[in-house]
Amino acid sequence: MAENHRPSATDSRNADPSPPTARRASTPDAAGQVSEKEARQVAEAARQTTWDRPSFGKELFLGRLRLDLIDPWPRPDPDEQARGEEFLGRLRDYVAAEVDGAAIERDARIPDEVFQGLARLGAFGMKIGREYGGLGLSNLHYCRALMLAGSVSPAIGALLSAHQSIGVPQPLKMFGSEEQKRRFLPRLAAGEVSAFLLTEPDVGSDPARLATTAEPTPDGAGYRINGVKLWATNGTVATQLVVMARVPKAEGRRGGITAFVVDGDAEGITVERRNAFLGLRGLENSLTRFHDVFVPKENVIGGEGKGLRIALSTLTTGRLSLPAMCVGAGKWALNVAREWSAERVQWGRPVGEHEAVAQKLSFIAATTYGMETMLDLCCLLADDDRNDIRIEAALVKLYASEMAWRIADELVQIRGGRGYETADSLTARGERPAAVEQMLRDLRINRIFEGSTEIMHLLIAREAVDAHLSVAGDIIDPDAGLARKAKAGARAGAFYARWLPTLAVGKGQQPTGYGEFGPLAGHLRHVERASRKLARSTFYAMSRWQGKMERKQAFLGRVVDIGAELFAMSAVCVRARAERDTRPENVELADLFCRQAKVRVDALFTALWENTDSIDVTAAKRILAGRYAALEDGVVTPPTDLPWVAPWTPGPSTAPSDARRRLPPPPNPTP
Repeated sequence: MAENHRPSATDSRNADPSPPTARRASTPDAAGQVSEKEARQVAEAARQTTWDRPSFGKELFLGRLRLDLIDPWPRPDPDEQARGEEFLGRLRDYVAAEVDGAAIERDARIPDEVFQGLARLGAFGMKIGREYGGLGLSNLHYCRALMLAGSVSPAIGALLSAHQSIGVPQPLKMFGSEEQKRRFLPRLAAGEVSAFLLTEPDVGSDPARLATTAEPTPDGAGYRINGVKLWATNGTVATQLVVMARVPKAEGRRGGITAFVVDGDAEGITVERRNAFLGLRGLENSLTRFHDVFVPKENVIGGEGKGLRIALSTLTTGRLSLPAMCVGAGKWALNVAREWSAERVQWGRPVGEHEAVAQKLSFIAATTYGMETMLDLCCLLADDDRNDIRIEAALVKLYASEMAWRIADELVQIRGGRGYETADSLTARGERPAAVEQMLRDLRINRIFEGSTEIMHLLIAREAVDAHLSVAGDIIDPDAGLARKAKAGARAGAFYARWLPTLAVGKGQQPTGYGEFGPLAGHLRHVERASRKLARSTFYAMSRWQGKMERKQAFLGRVVDIGAELFAMSAVCVRARAERDTRPENVELADLFCRQAKVRVDALFTALWENTDSIDVTAAKRILAGRYAALEDGVVTPPTDLPWVAPWTPGPSTAPSDARRRLPPPPNPTP
């Protein structure tokens, strides 16, 4: 980027007259090896604890099917709809004509001219308000734009998503001061790229061990950041960074993990390498070192110690970007599967007419409809801002990432050997270049990005049982005294006396319940009954395991997966009913999806209590102890001369060169 777009590194240094120190920054006492209890306390402190708006997902886990929160189907503002559709038209024309997704895959690089073309369109400012030079699109049209761009090159979808959903624009939009917004957002809307830096070589989903430090300068002008950050998407091209670092506690200073906006070219920042992955080959992802990097105090977002809460709040709507690309993949897969299965003939019939393939086609179509409906509903709820969607957004991220992976796997199977073959190889012999194997590789990371499936299960489960912990948490808390336990017992008695009777009977047991939904009414009756059954199962589990329930991760994962299916079933029924006059085929898709989902729900309910969880845990302990190590004989295993996690020490970089990529200045966006 051109220097006139931001203060120089020299300007930043001059804000703090104290010279950089040559010391080795030490790992703070609160970081490094912390206890399980301390780690949980850090995560719990970052949660949003209040529920000041209704939540369909929260009610669903409590056994209440609150259709009134999503029915009638939300409608976007007509003016915003028109603006969004106009932009999507321009974006479609550009990516279809000017972006070569195959070249990006081949070269592992998004060309400079594509960065510039997207900037001209205003694609880097889709989520930035118009008052700051952005497009100010709704969440719905932003996600549709990511879906569209990602269908041509998933690396471009990841670039735009990481820049806007978790990079500088979203945290500033939610927590930044007006001065910060006016200073940074116009540059980012114009085409400068941002990145989010939280993960470290030995710190992933456990932020209590965060070791990057931000030491206040003696003159109070700012902070000096020292540490190493891993897997920073856009890190090699970003000029503005959101960096999470630990400020030490002191008298009169709260300290804690804090979010900073950091100039990507500030002195002391070294991009030590660009990381390479199984898929998303065009992704610009970095290992970045900070050595005595000065950041002025004006660049703190939201205040000291607010970093993790900012990160979690940002991800509530930021998580919607990932399922958008999963939905796009589902649509692409459906097109390839449909056309191939109709044309490819085996044993005298098109392969799509054989039951084994027909099941796969049916699954791809129904699941794509379900994913898209969940996503659209979450976007519309986020846009009207009347509902708390932290559970719903997490559910659609979890559900779409898992289901899109299954869709890709089924598509490879439908295509047979051609599904395993690269697009270039297919083209070389004159066949259509359907990059199915690339889609499989590109989608795999979504089960890890922005909260792995396992972490999402625990995060959603924590929110799902929040009502119980609010009234009865002290009963199972080993640190709570007798007085606190007594008060909790009284609260719990009153709460459960009111709540438990509501789980016995409901509208789902009435033969005419939800009759206004016509052929879909039976599915909603099933959702209502299953919701109450899920709440009863959760209550029973809490009564049985009490404080040990947090370790029952397999059980909690199934509870969450049931909730995700019930949310999806509710959404497709409401949407199909709303569109039955204009899109009557959607009633068929909703019915198909619900029938398939019901089979999955029934299996999950069975697995709640009939499973091998306990024996699996026992077996894992034996495996870790090496009891079955002889089973590994007979193969050549990875070398043992290097560690699984590379150690790092604070200090200046010793990398032979800086791996950052300099992009040309962004052009003026198209009005």
